[in-house]
Amino acid sequence: MKRSAFLLGLLASFVWAQTLTQGERDYAMSQLHATRKMLLDAIAGLSPAQWKFKPATEAWSIGQYVEHVILAEDHVRQHVEALLKKPPASDRQSALDNDTLYSRAADPDQPPTITGPAVEPKGRYATAEQAAQAFRERRDRTIAYIASTSDPLRAHADGNGPDALDAYQWFIRLAGHTERCVARINRIKADRNFPSR
Repeated sequence: MKRSAFLLGLLASFVWAQTLTQGERDYAMSQLHATRKMLLDAIAGLSPAQWKFKPATEAWSIGQYVEHVILAEDHVRQHVEALLKKPPASDRQSALDNDTLYSRAADPDQPPTITGPAVEPKGRYATAEQAAQAFRERRDRTIAYIASTSDPLRAHADGNGPDALDAYQWFIRLAGHTERCVARINRIKADRNFPSR
């Protein structure tokens, strides 16, 4: 009986050791909350003309950028779920600290970090209000997950190499990606042809 209690305690401590530290949890939630506010502030009160305005024929509109952010939120959650089903990455040391990863993802002049057909906008949201509601729902769900999860996010990664991201780091990239898109949105709003209403 004592031996089985000892083994259960050992297993519990191993599982607990794989969960996020409070510092990791706080960092991710801080970035996710901050970029949630950035995006919602950037699109508040936009008219339909402003929502659809493109500074150039091939450029994205604000509406397309916001839809892209919403799709990225879903994409990252699905990617993390897939990573958690794979075996843990062994003895992996990440080459990137959280601040560097976030900064790279947030830089509007660097190539995008979350791309592909799954995150291509298709015009799903006719108004800023509709998109804001969809974004709020998804981001709030992401924040609640980070706040409460005991999933071993640091133990599961895209690979064993130093450049592979673990499941936790994908949420840091997601927050940085949101800031990147807000910067692009603000550039559209600063365009001299941006509609006044």
